[in-house]
Amino acid sequence: MTDLLHPIAHAREHPDKPAYIMAGSGETVTYGGLDARANQGAHLLRSLGVKRGDGVALMMDNSARYLEIVWAIERTGAYCTCLSSKLSVAEAEYIVRDGECRVLIASTGVAECATALAERLPDCRLLMCDGTVAGYDSYEEARDAQPDTAIGDASPGGIMLYSSGTTGRPKGVKHPLSDEPLGQNTSVLVPLGQALYGFTPDMVYLSPAPLYHAAPLRWSMAVQQLGGTVVVMEHFDAEAALAAIEKYRVTHAQWVPTHFIRMLKLPEDVRTKYDLSSLKSAWHAAAPCPIPVKQAMIDWWGPIIGEYYAGTEGNGFCAISSAEWLTHPGSVGRNLISQTKIVGDDGEELSPRQEGLVYFAGGGAFEYHNDPEKTASITHEQGWTTLGDVGWLDEEGYLYLTDRKSFMIISGGVNIYPAEIENLLVTHERVADVAVIGAPHDEMGEEVVAVVQPIDMTDAGPELAAELTDFCRANLSHVKTPRRIDFRAELPRHATGKLYKRLLRDEYRAAHRRRENA
Repeated sequence: MTDLLHPIAHAREHPDKPAYIMAGSGETVTYGGLDARANQGAHLLRSLGVKRGDGVALMMDNSARYLEIVWAIERTGAYCTCLSSKLSVAEAEYIVRDGECRVLIASTGVAECATALAERLPDCRLLMCDGTVAGYDSYEEARDAQPDTAIGDASPGGIMLYSSGTTGRPKGVKHPLSDEPLGQNTSVLVPLGQALYGFTPDMVYLSPAPLYHAAPLRWSMAVQQLGGTVVVMEHFDAEAALAAIEKYRVTHAQWVPTHFIRMLKLPEDVRTKYDLSSLKSAWHAAAPCPIPVKQAMIDWWGPIIGEYYAGTEGNGFCAISSAEWLTHPGSVGRNLISQTKIVGDDGEELSPRQEGLVYFAGGGAFEYHNDPEKTASITHEQGWTTLGDVGWLDEEGYLYLTDRKSFMIISGGVNIYPAEIENLLVTHERVADVAVIGAPHDEMGEEVVAVVQPIDMTDAGPELAAELTDFCRANLSHVKTPRRIDFRAELPRHATGKLYKRLLRDEYRAAHRRRENA
């Protein structure tokens, strides 16, 4: 096996090996095909004026072209900015402009937004996969007109992703580009995957989430650096995920807690009819996982489930195995690439089991693109950086997260973190999803409100609200029990599992202002 960790090496050694398979359609792209198409894409980008350090925006659903385009951008030395397929036109325009992207590549899966963007981005070259709409040229036709040999000035590019915008306008996280040759700048996820999850060139990795998100994209690229096969789900469906594991003999997979919850709530006969014996390792991140959910997954799949806590910023990486978690339930693990610091309101480091803002010390360098004030706001005077989460460390250095500081509810002078309430309510058999927020209250300042998505919307009403209130009172303190329970057919949850609580809070605050002004 070559020492070079890059699809170009695997294309030479194993050209017919599948680099990725689309789970639904079965379309298979080999390493030979991936390398040839990535070379053609790199030539195309050069012909459009893309130079090292420039930006290229990608706004696509999980198209079969996604990974080939990312690898094309990567070998031009450019930054690939992946946009959520769920963005509004204004949000997408902001990111393309803020990221200084010379080219936007979209797919027909986002045709409505892409069409509107064409009128707003006159200085940006526009291409589209899987078909075209007005204002866009066909990516495939333009790609196929290019040679499939390597470009003469190839160099490693980077991924500049934007925060989800759950607490405000999204910010681009920019890391310095590597000066090393292609394949020498190994992603930190490659050694972490090998050490934590048993990554090998023979692995088959299931990616059930949107590729525009940091974790699915970077884990998929790490698998392909090693020469494994990625199975990409076009859209997540709980039963379809189990079927894909059986069909493709999946060995590894990365999830978010929402995936676990939806799989666990499948009927028992559906959950047990698929052969999952090929699974060697599964891990999850992106959002807090309720302890009963994690325990149920370990009971079902065995002690093969890991967890990690990290951010797009790459300043820290905490991880925990099933064996560790069973003796430290609720922990997200110990820091493997930097040091974890818990800091109080006075800026001083706290002792074990004291709750404060979580900082990382000694992590990789990064900045928020075009926002030095944001970069400064999350940087401690010691140089430590934070993702904005609150938590505590035990004496062994295991980190326990409480919630994001920005989500904290202050009711009657008491600090309440919604995550604990959400983690309880989502385990109720009649609840599909839940968000807990602080809504304005004239007497208490804020009141705890649970916005619940029932499994069956016909259940929504006073009877279920009373049942859920009693459920909370039996398991939580009085101050944490929601004073109000509202029902929604669907919550504003990102496809990656993150909840857009800001949208709900803004809605409740606006309603309160209208009542005051009436």
